[in-house]
Amino acid sequence: MNKKQQLTKQIQTVINILEKDYSQEINQGILQLIYKRYKDAQRIIQNNEDLQKILIIGGVRAYLDSYNDYLNPFLDELHKAESLLKEML
Repeated sequence: MNKKQQLTKQIQTVINILEKDYSQEINQGILQLIYKRYKDAQRIIQNNEDLQKILIIGGVRAYLDSYNDYLNPFLDELHKAESLLKEML
């Protein structure tokens, strides 16, 4: 699996977690912003647009600033996606 496929899969993982575990919260606040950015990232990849347009880096920090929930496994998934994107840029 190449980096782009890994990133695509990881973005989908984050979206799935948001839709399943945070279905009420993704309509407001920082989780709405994270969700919107991941949906945009998914569209950018599917349309083979410039990866520079993807704005997911900083999601971990934004989540922690809002929720202060350092042990949430969701953060690992956000971090994986951000790291993959950084490697590709």
